[in-house]
Amino acid sequence: MTMETIFAAIEQLIHYAQHRGLLAPEDVVYARNRLLATLKLTEWQPAEAKDIPLASPDRVLNAIIDWAYEQGLLETNTMTERDIWDAKLMDCVMPRPSEVIRTFYERYHRDPQEATDWFYSLSQASNYIQTARIAQNRQWKVSTMYGELDITINLAKPEKDPKEIAKRKEMPSSSYPKCVLCKENEGYEGTWGHPARSNHRVIPITLLGEQWYFQYSPYVYYNEHCIVFHAEHVPMKMDRKTLERLLDFVEQFPHYFIGSNADLPIVGGSILTHDHFQGGRYTFAMENAEIEEYISIPSFPSLTAGIVRWPMSVIRLTGAKEEVLEAAVRLYDTWRAYSDPDVDIIAYSGDVPHNTITPIARRRGHLFELDIVLRNNRTSTEHPYGIFHPHEELHHIKKENIGLIEVMGLAVLPGRLALELETLADYLVHRTKKEDWDETMLKHWDWYESILSANPYTTKDNVYELLRNEVGQRFVTVLEHAGVFKRDKRGKDAFRRFLSYAIANMSSFV
Repeated sequence: MTMETIFAAIEQLIHYAQHRGLLAPEDVVYARNRLLATLKLTEWQPAEAKDIPLASPDRVLNAIIDWAYEQGLLETNTMTERDIWDAKLMDCVMPRPSEVIRTFYERYHRDPQEATDWFYSLSQASNYIQTARIAQNRQWKVSTMYGELDITINLAKPEKDPKEIAKRKEMPSSSYPKCVLCKENEGYEGTWGHPARSNHRVIPITLLGEQWYFQYSPYVYYNEHCIVFHAEHVPMKMDRKTLERLLDFVEQFPHYFIGSNADLPIVGGSILTHDHFQGGRYTFAMENAEIEEYISIPSFPSLTAGIVRWPMSVIRLTGAKEEVLEAAVRLYDTWRAYSDPDVDIIAYSGDVPHNTITPIARRRGHLFELDIVLRNNRTSTEHPYGIFHPHEELHHIKKENIGLIEVMGLAVLPGRLALELETLADYLVHRTKKEDWDETMLKHWDWYESILSANPYTTKDNVYELLRNEVGQRFVTVLEHAGVFKRDKRGKDAFRRFLSYAIANMSSFV
């Protein structure tokens, strides 16, 4: 790449930033000089920006980073190092955090949705939300007895190559930032062991008079997938305040839902060390699921409550904010100490708690709605990964924790499945014998046999649609395994026993 070409690429990036509202005309010279400094260039020659990429900065960023590697500014040209450069280049053409916050709240005071629309667009335009990589994910919907579930095979986070792994081992350990959710990630350059966040911006918000922050996930799994995190690096904790914060958030952002992962291992999310919530602007299958059995709660006569028709054990409360909160707190307090050995529910092993909840809050017009998903993280000899966790026969599809996103009906499946499903499709079409299977595929053998038995006329024309549907039905079973009260008569009777006990005890909380 010639000097003229690199100058033209810089100009392209500046034009892109202006077009997407990242850069004001008054900041162009400043931004250009920041780009020159980042690229170790000491002079500038005007250049014409041809073929300006208006939709995404990826093409021009890749061209600039390729040039930087040729000049010896990158050591390895690995994805990790390129990500660091991608973020620091975009940071040169972005507004400062204070400007972002000021614009957000100017819009928020007019309309909360206008504010989040703007901030989401900015997070995409800045390449903080990895739109191009997200597009690589395999996504489809599957009709099930519980509604239309979402399936995602996650290809947006590729595995690190050997060079990256080696470099990470060479790096001295660091405790700054303490985790990927901390406020200190804003503007952080990134290392071999910590993601680049130079182009990251967060919005301060107040929940119950406390400092929290609002951001978007860089790998959005659904529309406007946001993260709300505590100002301090404090662990996840489920209590009254947690539920109160969720309701406070949807009061401030009524067009968003918000939920919390559980606070215990196995049933919690991937990050339990930093208190946070996830929300967004998306309708999940669980939200559309109807109440199949209404519950009368005499302590709260104006509250609508019931068991949701869902593979997991969900209680839905709808009503005025304070009533929803009080009823939810009392249900949670009862559940936390509740045991029913007949259905493997034991609240404590010594002092170690097992019962918790995954709560999800949303607005229904002027009413507040809270879904309370009952969880238990106990293990056994038969089920060492968790009694209420995908059992071993499902690990070929999903071995990871069932967190908030899965609970609501969106399967986030490992990237390995993309190639494995392609291979399985070929095996199904050709009726491949077990002895001819690749060893890595043998975990799917039992599933393969059941599919073939139920679908003997599988062909290359229908195999992919068939497999997509089978993955969805498998995910339903995953969720059923995670449900503490099973969907059979025994489980439903046990669910009613708990609710009767909880409702009877509610008055004692007063």
